[in-house]
Amino acid sequence: MKTAPLIMGNIKAELPVIQGGMGVGISLGGLAAAVAKEGGVGIISAAQIGFREADFDRNTLEANLRAMKKEYVKARRIAPEGVIGFNIMVAMRHYDAYVRAAIEAGADLIISGAGLPTELPRIAGDAEIKLAPIVSTDKSAQVILKYWDRKYARVPDLLVIEGPQAGGHLGFTKEQLEMYDSEAYDAEILKILDTVKKYEHKYGRKIPVAVAGGIETAAQAAHAFSLGADAVQVASRFVTTEECDADIRYKEAYLKAEREDVVIVKSPVGMPGRAIKNAFMERVMSGEQIPHSPCHGCLHKCRPDEIPYCITDALVHAAKGEVEDALLFCGANAYKADRIETVKEVIDSLLPEKV
Repeated sequence: MKTAPLIMGNIKAELPVIQGGMGVGISLGGLAAAVAKEGGVGIISAAQIGFREADFDRNTLEANLRAMKKEYVKARRIAPEGVIGFNIMVAMRHYDAYVRAAIEAGADLIISGAGLPTELPRIAGDAEIKLAPIVSTDKSAQVILKYWDRKYARVPDLLVIEGPQAGGHLGFTKEQLEMYDSEAYDAEILKILDTVKKYEHKYGRKIPVAVAGGIETAAQAAHAFSLGADAVQVASRFVTTEECDADIRYKEAYLKAEREDVVIVKSPVGMPGRAIKNAFMERVMSGEQIPHSPCHGCLHKCRPDEIPYCITDALVHAAKGEVEDALLFCGANAYKADRIETVKEVIDSLLPEKV
């Protein structure tokens, strides 16, 4: 099956592959540019993106906004004609500032989850940037589509459906994660697509949909397209690439992981997430309180004096390759990685009939 380009209004990616945003520091300008240069959609994660800036500990917001610009400029220099955007979590403090920084940088789109981005159209205003909310259930899709329709008289330029096999923070309760096998979640995807069709009919325009979560083979990608998806969003497969911005030791943690090492963990702010079990996670799971740095103001719901560990500290350790002191977020199939590839090899393996 030959795939079609991903078209979002006046923006077109030749290949319907979106590289998922991975923070802290896993998908920066290098990885996003490599994916965009191959014809896919490259995504830079804005989450604590300024962790390498000299003033990150003192002026976290300013460091992050400065780094957003730097990483976007880097990516655009490498892939001048490619489609490049940002992943910005609703749960982040100063969400408005990050959205505006993405717009000012000149990004093509914003993908936004970790909460429903109800106010994203208000913040973006009349900017030409494309807006793509992430949903995980038909209920959340109905909420965001109805809200944007009623309050802003608009629909998303892209909708990302992120399933229970995804990595990092998940948009499901622990009970939902146990309930959704692949067949049950296929039914949920079809419900979401039916909801989308109602708004396509109302607005007389196509709303492209990307399916994400655990996609790591051509067969899985083809299955998503057979359900009616216009694109697939893939993250973990891109971690073990030469172009990924993470330290080689982070990539090697994926290569060394076994199936039983991929577990559901509870983040400091109460959200379930998927990660690789390591010495750090065993300490956390045993109930140990991990000392942390002064608060970097990353997430709205975080209470520094109550958390068992700091998620910024843990994810920065991961990006720097300090893997035994790190939270190693990953997708459900991350353990299947067995070698370092190039971005081109990954895309070719996902879309073998793209040419």
